Amino acid sequence: MKKILSLLLLYVTVLSYAQTTTKWSDLFSYNNVLTIREDNDRLIAATENGVFYYYPGTGEVKKLSKANGLHEVKISAFDYNAATQTGIVGYQNGNMDVITPNGIFLIVDIPLATGYNGTKKINHISINGDKAIVSAGYGVSVFNIARREFGDTAFFSTGGAYLAANAAVLKENTIYVATNSGIKSHEINATFPVYTTWTNLVSGSFKKIDASASIAFSTSTQVSYGTGSTFAQVPRTFTDVQDLRVTDSQIIVTDKTQVYIYSTNGVQQKNFNAGEDINTALVSNGALFTGTKLSGIYNEQKNSLKPDGPYNSASNKISLLNGQIWVASGNKDADSGKNLGYYHYDGSKWIYPQYFLNNPSGYNILDVVPDPSNPTEVYFTNFTYTSGAAQGVYKMNNNDFVKKYSFNPNSQFYYKPVGLVFDGQNNLFCSVQCTVPSLSGNCANSSFYVFNRSNDAFGSTPFTTFNIGGVQKPVAKDGVIYIAAPFYSDGGAMIYNYNNSPANSSDDSFKVLKMSNNLPVNGTVSLSIDNNDDLWIGSREGLRILSNPKSAVLEDNPQTDAIIIEENGLAEELFRDANILQITADTGNQKWVSVDGGGVFYLSPNGDKTIYHFTKSNSPLPNDSVTDIQVDNKTGKVYFATINGIVVYQGDVTDVTSNFGDVLVYPNPVVYSQFKGNVRIRGLAAKTNIRITDAAGNLVHSAVANGGYFEWNLNNQRGVRVASGIYYVLMTNEDGTDTATAKIAVVN
Repeated sequence: MKKILSLLLLYVTVLSYAQTTTKWSDLFSYNNVLTIREDNDRLIAATENGVFYYYPGTGEVKKLSKANGLHEVKISAFDYNAATQTGIVGYQNGNMDVITPNGIFLIVDIPLATGYNGTKKINHISINGDKAIVSAGYGVSVFNIARREFGDTAFFSTGGAYLAANAAVLKENTIYVATNSGIKSHEINATFPVYTTWTNLVSGSFKKIDASASIAFSTSTQVSYGTGSTFAQVPRTFTDVQDLRVTDSQIIVTDKTQVYIYSTNGVQQKNFNAGEDINTALVSNGALFTGTKLSGIYNEQKNSLKPDGPYNSASNKISLLNGQIWVASGNKDADSGKNLGYYHYDGSKWIYPQYFLNNPSGYNILDVVPDPSNPTEVYFTNFTYTSGAAQGVYKMNNNDFVKKYSFNPNSQFYYKPVGLVFDGQNNLFCSVQCTVPSLSGNCANSSFYVFNRSNDAFGSTPFTTFNIGGVQKPVAKDGVIYIAAPFYSDGGAMIYNYNNSPANSSDDSFKVLKMSNNLPVNGTVSLSIDNNDDLWIGSREGLRILSNPKSAVLEDNPQTDAIIIEENGLAEELFRDANILQITADTGNQKWVSVDGGGVFYLSPNGDKTIYHFTKSNSPLPNDSVTDIQVDNKTGKVYFATINGIVVYQGDVTDVTSNFGDVLVYPNPVVYSQFKGNVRIRGLAAKTNIRITDAAGNLVHSAVANGGYFEWNLNNQRGVRVASGIYYVLMTNEDGTDTATAKIAVVN
């Protein structure tokens, strides 16, 4: 019988963007610099997921991302006007951010022609005074910066097809556009929107264009320059032109790995070899700065100038241990094509192992875990679809390669390791998925192996094989292994009790939960054991809970329970038909639940109340499909991994015990004109009795807090906001053996 949990959803706390930015931070990569601009004493660099500011005089670096002001990720274009201190960021999804001294404004109404079904990506932005020329797949638009709205748009449409504007620039009221079918030009006048009135100034296929006193434009290998009616070619054939910058006195050409600087009459002045792939270049106060793909900004001494961060933003799984972070970059659905390794934060800086640089082997790393007894020793799984012998578990020591372990060496390509876990006795287990090159995509039998330290090898045979198709990262607790089966059409969650003795299988027992155990159809994706030892099961079609799963292995037909909520008088199943990607419990037993395409929910311990719901629209999440959630119980930080990068939320729950920790009230004082949310108290006992009184000792509010933290909406027991003044919080743990007090100053 299903548990009927009365949902007291009187509110869902969805924090506004402005309220949450101070609690968020990002772990994005700032290596791939797309554009550099100058602003008095600083340089501004646009990267894939954010903007950073570099101050050459002091070496200081500051960053701006979705975690502290921007509204999107995946930047595709950027320009900045130092005179007005205005920058415009263009994104791959067609949105723009206008950065001004008065704030950052999101623009979502990019012009689209009726019937246009192409990409919305912003290809290029060029600011000239109060206008920005925006290039996109449909043509070119004029954006009025002061009014923050689009004006004239020219849709480059012929016969129903659209010609993309690769780049465009405004010079003396005429817009010049680089397209794959020539350099197009037109004055901004009444006929500007009519494509047939545009002039084809130069025939050819062009990538870049820029202008100052003169105009320059480029194909992949040639650069031309002139005044607007006659043009000459720079006497060089380039490898692959990436960017073109024109000033009053110079033409700066960014080639694949080198920068060439010419005078405006085509005489070469300088050549700089970056020694790696680059995107852009800029001369500031006579010094050359280069935007690289992998090292941030280079100065002429090839010093890397950028915020510290991981090698790349792509992420899948996260491991945390003693203030260190390891990030797996892969993707189970398909190789990323980036051949990335893992990223490691050692407590002071990010490290990308040299082993992965220029390594010809194929890598698709789904998981990486440190040995809890020796964190310098790290294991990762390589799930790659690349042919050859790269599949397996790899051991690293101090980020140097030590050894690779394969499964079924005679056919290791089809036996791909997925996830790793250390149990409480420091045994290392690996889940292995059997794949075949056929339309079905998965062998019927998958399993898991244990690492034998004395032999320095994984067992030659698995514990047992399971007819469950693919597998996910295992979960281990109290001598039991739990593995989700994401492709199993009959439910699919495996429980294996090895009784804390992996070397002895005689006393083992296991069970595969199926639809007959009240699991939804089409496989399970995520599993988590909470602080009550209940198994939370995330499937492709909803959520289930199995109480006391260790004992359920011995039952004939254990039944899982759905969470039934009551909303508007109707009973509904929580997360019905949702694909549950990840479930994680914090030390207060609250649950973080990731829903594919639905963001992240923070639930009360039994799931009957939604505390927070974060999405890409109301939070800095890069997208709404979070592949991993990890909680640092010492700091309360919650790490969210997505394919587009990692963001971190400063949670309210740290290590929770039966006694109080370091009790903290924030914000305090509470000034209504500055903050209109709830006051939070963290560092509480697992169960805390709370009494709030005014300065005269009159009871204002009372409550029982579970899970180590409490929120007060500043209302008294009648539901009316309290007056300005000092309020005392008197707290006692469940059995009265520990107490704590705090003061809250309220200013209305």
